[in-house]
Amino acid sequence: MYQEKTVLCGASSYEEKYYFNEDFSSLPEAVRNELKIMCVLFVSEVGGVLTLEFQEDGTLCFQVGSQEDDFFFDEIGSGLKIKALQKEKQELLASLELFYKVFVLNEEIEDA
Repeated sequence: MYQEKTVLCGASSYEEKYYFNEDFSSLPEAVRNELKIMCVLFVSEVGGVLTLEFQEDGTLCFQVGSQEDDFFFDEIGSGLKIKALQKEKQELLASLELFYKVFVLNEEIEDA
């Protein structure tokens, strides 16, 4: 059903648009809103395009890109912002990975 990478959501500073994969519409509205705010603020601060993608094993990754002639894109700032978001939103990101593993990959999760 899913490829090697599955896009959860993303935002573009070029088109000033936000995208959310409707395959994940069962996520709570508060989570969807938090993802939207996180992505839109990211691209408004550093520019470019941000997508959150699930890898084949269920790991959630931040993918950032920019147009070749975009001299306003802050590559260093994007790396720092991603590290800050991974720390600040650690619980949210871990919950999304767990959701994906259980409901999409149908993995059995053992109680810790």
